[in-house]
Amino acid sequence: MKAGLTIKILKKGMGPLFVPPNPFKFREIQRNKDRSQRKKITSVSKAITDYVKNGCYIASGGFGTNRIPAALLHEIVRQGKKNLGFAGHTSTHDYQILINGKCLDRVDAAYIVGLEARGLSKSARKAHQEGLIELCEWSNASLAWRLSAGARGIPFFPTYVNIGTDTFNYSAAYIIECPYTKMPVALVPALNPDIALIHVHRADEAGNCEIEGILVADQDLAAASKITIVTCEEVVSTDYFRKNPERTTIPWLCVDAVIHVPYGSYPGNMPGLYFSDEEHLKKWLEMEEDEDLLEKFLFEYIYSTKNFGEYLEKCGGMKRLEELRKQELLE
Repeated sequence: MKAGLTIKILKKGMGPLFVPPNPFKFREIQRNKDRSQRKKITSVSKAITDYVKNGCYIASGGFGTNRIPAALLHEIVRQGKKNLGFAGHTSTHDYQILINGKCLDRVDAAYIVGLEARGLSKSARKAHQEGLIELCEWSNASLAWRLSAGARGIPFFPTYVNIGTDTFNYSAAYIIECPYTKMPVALVPALNPDIALIHVHRADEAGNCEIEGILVADQDLAAASKITIVTCEEVVSTDYFRKNPERTTIPWLCVDAVIHVPYGSYPGNMPGLYFSDEEHLKKWLEMEEDEDLLEKFLFEYIYSTKNFGEYLEKCGGMKRLEELRKQELLE
């Protein structure tokens, strides 16, 4: 009898694996969910209280400052959630919020510290320099492939990205000899976050969602996560999606909670609705230069506010939001 085929492992990254893949357990969780097309409307505070527990692993949707689930992230900080893991895929201000709230202790990092052309978050940089956050490194593509594998119920995704780089060395990926080509191929492990936080343009009460503009990995993120919480600019009827099924970016089967939060991405932008508040994002960066000023800033804008609506009022209310709307629409 011939010996069984052996896969040759060529190299292993030295990074920690925070969420080991277990597709069978994930499928069991999904199989046991209530799949009835019920109403899932709730509040931001209740959703965070019910689903986000200390120590769990979360991921936020959007891209850069585009479609940040800011209202949900503020509530995580306001409720004092701690020791969270985080998928830092294309994160900017969302990561800045959580770092300043001291909510995180481990991060799968692709893009986290920078606010793109606006500069670096001093708080995020300081937290990493002081070793307060345990890191595992990935490229944007490899972290997206991890979510893709998680959404498909498979344990890993084969790819050529990161081979021969330090990013691979500090990741938790493997390089194997491909049994077909005999060439090196990297395997990145599936990622199934405990909680996904996603802001969308429109949703119905059951959780069907529409996103305009760039999606990045949000479809896979919703399908890969054990719980998906969605905030939306507008709640529409289910008939809206039935008449135009091609508008359904994320189906209701992937969503566990829906919350109506107009301007829920502020100070980030929302394609076609409002531009990012560059002045307020600059203020966040300026406050990080002084710990006392930062503490007062966080108390005024997050800890002392009851909800995201009060935050918006402190930032200029509807007058400022209308200015950002006109800026987005070039009126």
